[in-house]
Amino acid sequence: MKVWIDQDLCTGDGLCEEIAPAVFTLLDDGLAYVKEGDQVLSEPGGSGGMALVPGDLEDAVVEASEECPGECIFIEKD
Repeated sequence: MKVWIDQDLCTGDGLCEEIAPAVFTLLDDGLAYVKEGDQVLSEPGGSGGMALVPGDLEDAVVEASEECPGECIFIEKD
């Protein structure tokens, strides 16, 4: 599974970071981004900001996507 965030839709609520802090982070611009390990993928939107989700975090990423008020989290299943 891969995940990315459309920063144009992000409301900056931070729910994704609360639910799955290993995958999502908020940066100084107040918007959420995905990360792979310690690397923050800060290229806004699309494939440049797409992260591979570890198998044990897939459920949390799906929950974050469902709870996101901006509906900005997009999941691509392999």
